[in-house]
Amino acid sequence: MQLRILSAQDVYTALPLPRAIEVMRQAFGQLSAGQVEMPPRSRLHTQEGVTLCMPAYLRASQDLAVKVVSVYNGNIEQGLAAVLGAVLVIDPHSGAPLALIEGASLTALRTGAGGGLAADVLARRDASVVGLFGASVQARVQLQAVLAVRAIREVRVLSRSRATAEKFAAEVTTWPNAPRVQCVSSMEEVVTGAHIVIAATSSETPVMDGTHLSPGAHITGVGTHTAASREIDEVSVRRANKIVVDSYAAAQAEAGDILLPQAPIYAELGEIINGRKSGRETEEEITFFKSVGLAAQDAAAAGAVLREAEARGLGVVTKL
Repeated sequence: MQLRILSAQDVYTALPLPRAIEVMRQAFGQLSAGQVEMPPRSRLHTQEGVTLCMPAYLRASQDLAVKVVSVYNGNIEQGLAAVLGAVLVIDPHSGAPLALIEGASLTALRTGAGGGLAADVLARRDASVVGLFGASVQARVQLQAVLAVRAIREVRVLSRSRATAEKFAAEVTTWPNAPRVQCVSSMEEVVTGAHIVIAATSSETPVMDGTHLSPGAHITGVGTHTAASREIDEVSVRRANKIVVDSYAAAQAEAGDILLPQAPIYAELGEIINGRKSGRETEEEITFFKSVGLAAQDAAAAGAVLREAEARGLGVVTKL
């Protein structure tokens, strides 16, 4: 039996963001059409962090995978990544392991692609200003995904560390067709006048105040995934005309941004993709996409990465 091992660089080579967004479009569509087997993620807590086990099977695309990922925020102080893990891709016909894929890069890519897809469906077509909370890997991929679906001219970024924000801004200026990036000092500067507001932080308490949201704004929240934590404040959630989630079941168990204010969910993203519900209908409505992250996204992305890796000879193949 052979196993293909794929690094983070292999992941980014095999699955560029525009393609990842389309893979997520198919995955969310399958989920909302009842074509996905996905038990709730299991959590194993230690004193320093949490390890998650996330299996999923997508019947239409025949993607079967299990991700084991750890979130240890204290790692950053030790010079390590906060998110570490791996994804095992399995043959749905025989049960044989096919590939082991570096998990942090795949997680960042599929989460960013999901946010980009939500922005494509829910943000105004003329959106050009992004307010960004966070300057991490996830913030970077979220911004890249939005740039893939909207003509963004200006980005305002706020991070707990000014140095981190400045380093992030300097990197963005090197991207092709880079927008103007401004490091700001207050929440108000991030939110006021922004067409798209992205929260990609490790904060367990709200980082924004919805009284500053402009009509027509779209919010994406991706940083929290527990019932007791939230990045998005209650005012923002209450002002949202449409609250869209990645999964009803997952959001009702893990999305503190929605659970704490007891806000009603309008739709799953896949329902809009499949045409069962409408996306943005007016230029003035405020939309909010809350993502807790799904194993179905991991399995779909991992399957796409493996197929491209096999076609291009990426990674290292070893015998088990």
